[in-house]
Amino acid sequence: MKKFVVLSLISFLILAFGATVYGQEKPPVLDFRASGFLDVISEYRMNVPQPGAGTSAWGGTSTNNVMYGPPPSFRMPKAAGGDDQSFDKTEAYMESRGRLKFDALMGKEITGTFQFEFDSTRWGERAPSGAQRNYSGHWGVADRSTLELKHMYFSFGVPWIPVPTTIMAGSQPIGIRPSIFMVTDGPAITAAFKIDPAYVKLIWAKALEGRDWASDDDDVYGIEANAKISTLTLGGYWVLFNWNSYYPALEVAQVAPNYRSDAWWAGLYLDGKLGPVNLNFDFCYDDGKIEDRRNIAARAKDVDLSGWGAILNIGFPWEKFLFGFSSIYGTGADQKKTSASGLPGSTTPWNTNTTKVKTFLVPGGTEGSNTHAIVLDGAGINRGNSGFQPASDGHDRAGQGGLWINKIYAGFAVSPEFSTRLEVMYVRDTTKNGNTIGNARKTDGNPRNDGDVGWEIDWFNTFKIYNNLSFQFGGGYLFAGDAMDFAVIGGAAGDNKSPKNPWIFVTNLTYSF
Repeated sequence: MKKFVVLSLISFLILAFGATVYGQEKPPVLDFRASGFLDVISEYRMNVPQPGAGTSAWGGTSTNNVMYGPPPSFRMPKAAGGDDQSFDKTEAYMESRGRLKFDALMGKEITGTFQFEFDSTRWGERAPSGAQRNYSGHWGVADRSTLELKHMYFSFGVPWIPVPTTIMAGSQPIGIRPSIFMVTDGPAITAAFKIDPAYVKLIWAKALEGRDWASDDDDVYGIEANAKISTLTLGGYWVLFNWNSYYPALEVAQVAPNYRSDAWWAGLYLDGKLGPVNLNFDFCYDDGKIEDRRNIAARAKDVDLSGWGAILNIGFPWEKFLFGFSSIYGTGADQKKTSASGLPGSTTPWNTNTTKVKTFLVPGGTEGSNTHAIVLDGAGINRGNSGFQPASDGHDRAGQGGLWINKIYAGFAVSPEFSTRLEVMYVRDTTKNGNTIGNARKTDGNPRNDGDVGWEIDWFNTFKIYNNLSFQFGGGYLFAGDAMDFAVIGGAAGDNKSPKNPWIFVTNLTYSF
């Protein structure tokens, strides 16, 4: 009996003190945080398309015509009596975007994130029957279902790994050097490791899941690493797009995939300061192939992919001024070997079979590589929502693909609230046996090969009204060269038209919170 009493007392003390000890470790408290932005943008332009333009006033959708040529929203001239639509006409409209991000934090170790997006591509837009997405500018806005889920992921630290490690899983932002390579959103698992002074990130993403029992899905594998050495950050990356169905939007309704693609990108970069000079350098190379998987007797030969792009930026800050020079280069296609789509079995403008794509490409679905010239490829102010870069789910011509841009710029901080920047650039065409943007033809019907895209002048201004409210305005003007001429639809061979010089003026009022 005594033993029972003693044991009971000891057990009680253990439970009592144990509860006290554990009670001192407070469970983590769930903390919700919200952030985001709202903007209102005005657009006033001539002969400057909206890339892809799936919801533009003149229509057009994402296509696989990605290796060269204007995006489908750029309506080219037609023969006499035809409707030339937006060619050489001014366009004006308003648009808006809102993003709302919720973070659920459980201590410092775990975060869950939801981000929603609302778009109006045209204030006062009229949606096609049944369409809801991107039409929040519809009159009677409360009746629209325009909510889009952009991100849904969680991240957490891994305590048993000896170096700081963060895992992210779910539909998340995926970006590597957006000015030259890739930024997109999608379902992925990523792991980031901080190994001083180095940083390493591993990426696996799912671009398409077809039939569960068949090898028709699309995967993305990547690694990025960088290290800070003195005042410079040196880095590199390698990313493989193993797409058994190329490309997702084309293949999703197919019984069997028509094409497959194995394409990879490798890049090096450098950021930092050398003495008083700001230095940025990027080099990116793409390689791989597109294979014909169609169920036909004579399949076409593989199309080989290879191209490269580079960016060099040198900036010199001096008191309230910033002076600099940038050179942006991207290899161009050879139109005797490459069709507009680049698909096996497709015919080039020279009536030959497509065998190679040497224009510098960005991966399918990316929204990057559009930060260099507001007229040509959508730099700044309007979220890259202008320019001649096509939009597609397939591998696209990069913003600088087929172009060589050399520019000088100067910026001035007039006050803590207002800054201004002027850029002047000359643009050359690097496509062979044809032009990157224009599609002018000779009298024999073959494409013209011109080198002069033209001179572009851009002007950007930022005025901070409050800490969280800013107003931007500016635009660009392109003195178009011969490489911007277009063949007249329905005209005779050699009947080309030079557009009026493309220009754009935009404003952006943004509230961030």
